[in-house]
Amino acid sequence: MAKMTVEEIERFMDASVPQARSFGWVLERVGDMSARVRLPVVREHLRPGDTASGPTLFALVDTAMYFAVLSEIGPQALALTTNCNINFLRRAKEGDVIADAKLLKLGQRLAVGEVFVRRAEDDAVIAHATLTYSIPPA
Repeated sequence: MAKMTVEEIERFMDASVPQARSFGWVLERVGDMSARVRLPVVREHLRPGDTASGPTLFALVDTAMYFAVLSEIGPQALALTTNCNINFLRRAKEGDVIADAKLLKLGQRLAVGEVFVRRAEDDAVIAHATLTYSIPPA
């Protein structure tokens, strides 16, 4: 069972990282060492060519993995990304994208996982990322 629910993570984020909400993400679910985050890609997220920018997709995958980690370890503001590798596979334009994060290994000091980002309109995978998170000592 998850240590934090969607509602608890949202409250935690509002208190500890209040600017994060301005990005526009919607946390849809957590559980089973995973998290799903939806992002409505709007004009502000686009780069020239009307494509979602790399920094936008990085922020989405990092946020989704953070939520997966929090759901398992509880409210740890100092859990942080130590590595992220993203392969951009297809173009993302305006419209919703969905990031599904899954923890592959959760240890006492490190968490390793992957995130698939899909276009909501056709379920096409637009990016795949692997991330490592550092977990602070309890």
